[in-house]
Amino acid sequence: MKPQDETKPFESRDRNDLSTGIIAAYEMAEKEFNQRYGNVNVFLTCTYRNNAMQEVYFKKRPKITNARAGQSPHNFYPSLAFDIAFLENKKLSYKAKYFAEFAKIIALYENITWGGNFKNFKDMPHFELTNWKSKIK
Repeated sequence: MKPQDETKPFESRDRNDLSTGIIAAYEMAEKEFNQRYGNVNVFLTCTYRNNAMQEVYFKKRPKITNARAGQSPHNFYPSLAFDIAFLENKKLSYKAKYFAEFAKIIALYENITWGGNFKNFKDMPHFELTNWKSKIK
């Protein structure tokens, strides 16, 4: 749920904070991925992120984003992007092969762009609605 005070850094992991255009694709891909990999499960690490939190991440080193506040699809509500990670045998995993496999699965369901395919800054955990800028009002 979007916070009342947008001046304080905040981010959500709640799937209900995703736009309808992306939540269905995530849920179908999550189910498929989790069925394929019994000992590995995908989970959301970020859905909506306010501008204050986006600036925290923009200034963080080592660099984790190229987007300033208001430039990320996470910064719009409901969110037009999500980030994921994996639990492998109950341990946190960021293996590239799992991100690539999840990207293949989700591409079957919806028009989603994977951050692992970005040209200038590879963002493996990131997935966003393709052409998201045309969706904002």
